[in-house]
Amino acid sequence: MQELINQIKQLQNSPIKQTIDQRVKEFTELGMRNSNEIFKELCFCLMTANFSAEGGIRIQKEVNDGLLVLPEDLLASKLKALGHRFPNMRANFIVTSRKIKDNIKEKLQEFSNDEERRQWLVENIKGLGYKEASHFLRNIGYSNVAIIDFHIIDLLVKNNLIEQPKNKSLNGKKYAEIENILKEISNKAGINLGELDLYLWYMETGKVLK
Repeated sequence: MQELINQIKQLQNSPIKQTIDQRVKEFTELGMRNSNEIFKELCFCLMTANFSAEGGIRIQKEVNDGLLVLPEDLLASKLKALGHRFPNMRANFIVTSRKIKDNIKEKLQEFSNDEERRQWLVENIKGLGYKEASHFLRNIGYSNVAIIDFHIIDLLVKNNLIEQPKNKSLNGKKYAEIENILKEISNKAGINLGELDLYLWYMETGKVLK
């Protein structure tokens, strides 16, 4: 673990820190915007599951307010035309989740911690698992949950911190086990889990996305 923490600290003393700090600032600012803008970020996280962050960013920009209003069939056609792997399913998830689009900001403020917020999202938003819910929360400024995707798992396996999970999809118990390891790393590195994800993602991919 110490070797990984040392690598993170080296990055904290490099130019990439400025890029990551700017991204964190953008997340905080997005969380202060209205529920419709926050809902569009939820749609982004629904779209990136089993797809790609770059593809999700591109489609989110293209469709924009259509994520709020397009009928399911037209939204599915749009997603298909833009190259999404699962246009029909993702359109269904987005349209189904519109029931909370007008008050999602206020709803999330009702909870006392990020783990409660995540649990509510997983239980109430079709298509949102622990990873996607954590991703969404981090992207709107709630930074105390971990985004555990295959990049992060691969990095932890390479550093002998976990064994390769047998299932690609992590259940709640396994997710919590890996999250606890990431909490220890983040505490020792002096950053929150949301920032840690950006550093680890950069280490594994050479990119800082969202």
